[in-house]
Amino acid sequence: MTTAAGNTAASKNAGSVERDLLRHMLATVAYRGGKTLRHAPPEFANFAIPNSPRTPLKILAHIGDLFDWALTIAKGQQAWNNAEPQSWDAEVDRFFLTLKALDDFLAGSEPLHETPEKLFQGPIADALTHIGQLAMLRRISGAPMKGENYHKAEIRSGQVGKDQPAPRREFD
Repeated sequence: MTTAAGNTAASKNAGSVERDLLRHMLATVAYRGGKTLRHAPPEFANFAIPNSPRTPLKILAHIGDLFDWALTIAKGQQAWNNAEPQSWDAEVDRFFLTLKALDDFLAGSEPLHETPEKLFQGPIADALTHIGQLAMLRRISGAPMKGENYHKAEIRSGQVGKDQPAPRREFD
């Protein structure tokens, strides 16, 4: 049976392979995001460049909104909320908490109410884009991070907390 969106009913009830891949994607977001957030100087939160509508703090709050939204989509109750940005530390904590909430849902047995492909192409891919923006803004602000061979990184499904493994292969 095909839904109006063109997705089969079977793909909406994603199996463990698809859910595991989504969980690995979330762990990748946690690793890359964690690297971008770690050791950011306090002034970075409000760093602004000309003609840029969002500071790093607003971008980070938006990422939290994306993962809150992703969880509502996964549960079949899609809802968007523009949260008011809190302090930098609070938004860093929220980043990892929203990842964990979605990861916990994916690790469970409750049905997935959207295809893994749609969850990736929407909120997850958008979050990766914004993490790239934060990395770029760190460099522009004078607080760059080292590059890394992410293929060598120790990224594992379920590893979505603030404590991420040390990089295996960094370069300048």
